Amino acid sequence: MPENNLTEVKEFFLLGFQGSENARKFMFFLLLVAYSVTICGNLLIIILVSTSKILHTPMYFFISQLSIGDILLITDIVPNLLHILLSNGGTISFISCMAQFYFFNTAEASECLLLTVMSFDRYVAICNPLRYVSIMTGTLCGKLVITFWLLSFYVSFMYIIILSGLKFCGPNIIDHLFCDLVPLEDMACSDTFPIKLQIYLLSIPFVGIPNLIIVISYANIARAVLQIQSNVSRQKAFSTCSSHLTVVSIFYMSLSSVYILPNSGQTSEINKILSLLYIVLTPLINPIIYSFRNRDIKKAVQEIIPKSLILRLENRIKMEK
Repeated sequence: MPENNLTEVKEFFLLGFQGSENARKFMFFLLLVAYSVTICGNLLIIILVSTSKILHTPMYFFISQLSIGDILLITDIVPNLLHILLSNGGTISFISCMAQFYFFNTAEASECLLLTVMSFDRYVAICNPLRYVSIMTGTLCGKLVITFWLLSFYVSFMYIIILSGLKFCGPNIIDHLFCDLVPLEDMACSDTFPIKLQIYLLSIPFVGIPNLIIVISYANIARAVLQIQSNVSRQKAFSTCSSHLTVVSIFYMSLSSVYILPNSGQTSEINKILSLLYIVLTPLINPIIYSFRNRDIKKAVQEIIPKSLILRLENRIKMEK
């Protein structure tokens, strides 16, 4: 089609989940509950880490930063998705679409980098415990977090510049939950190969290298744990990194199901459901995983909540039983 006959798209229409009104209302309720629980859980982690001296350690500092990224991710996507569910679709301007993708990509990039440094933290704690305090200093942790956030904002900005080079000439319907990279590429009427090549090359230092560091860190951790003679000491060493390993597995499995594994045989509805794994499920379960059977978290909660209130809650539970 001649370029002068192309109509520039200035807004998109997000379909969201298509179905009956009752099904959409049920999905709206589930997402609203998940969003509320996620915000409360991650805010609790941030408050506990910032106020409790027990949690003033590098690992919990990184967990609090992870909670900030989770809040950014779910707040960027879910409120607009709730509106789309009630309205059976909704329009979003081109600028708003780019902004949504920008903050989405920032949250995902920051989580990738934070999970990497957390794996290195566990490696130092288990493989070099005597040097842990001297290596993982507060100054180093602060510099790492600032650097990772700046890198996340930078790579997201580069993605936006690259996407801005695409031409969108209609149709303007996005059969997805939000403005994601793949749907935007599929809608472009210009050649996307140079764009895809630039994005893949840009992803190497932000995805490939962090993944390699995580694999090497846990390979050394596994070797160090297997060399421990005592079963009790071995279980204790493994428990210090089991929560982080669980979060890493869920994060990369959910992303791989959408962006890496072939999805040619999947319907758009299945892709949308898989997208919810890293949009909603991961931010929801992260604070739960890190808090489950965590004595430090429980002690920090007891410092904030008055003991009288805890006794009242315990007595009420006993009476109900």
